[in-house]
Amino acid sequence: MWVNPDDDPRNVGGGSPEGELATLHDFLADYRLTLRMKCDGLDPEQLARRSVPPSTMSLLGLLRHLAEVERDWQNWITTGDPAPRLYGEKDADFDGAVADQAVVDAAYSDLAREQDATDALLATHPDLGERVGREDIAVRELLVHRIEEYARHCGHADLLRECIDGRIGQ
Repeated sequence: MWVNPDDDPRNVGGGSPEGELATLHDFLADYRLTLRMKCDGLDPEQLARRSVPPSTMSLLGLLRHLAEVERDWQNWITTGDPAPRLYGEKDADFDGAVADQAVVDAAYSDLAREQDATDALLATHPDLGERVGREDIAVRELLVHRIEEYARHCGHADLLRECIDGRIGQ
């Protein structure tokens, strides 16, 4: 097991949340925490280790990618000029995931900041059926898409972590 079930920080406190919005937020929080848990205890070289060539996927790349994706979701929610990409051109989030402590620290900082910014924007739209942004997308769809994105990448993180030190997910 990845962690002893008694020590697992996810889903603490028993029962499930009340209502659709709270349930969606709970699932998102658990997947975000799962991703961080998959990266815990690794040094910059391990975090930056690529999967199978020619793939550029790494745990560090996933952290950077999800920060970029959070920024993109902010652009979906708003109607103003889109914020620029965090890391530059397409795939720079993965290509720039190099074994350097400053890059690791920046990735964690960027991800936390972008998650907080997206959360704050969505908090102003508590009606899941409300349509927002330039593309007139439902808040529900944005939340479900965020959960799907983190869940998919947590699956990638399971495989990446297993290749690094043999630890497997649960």
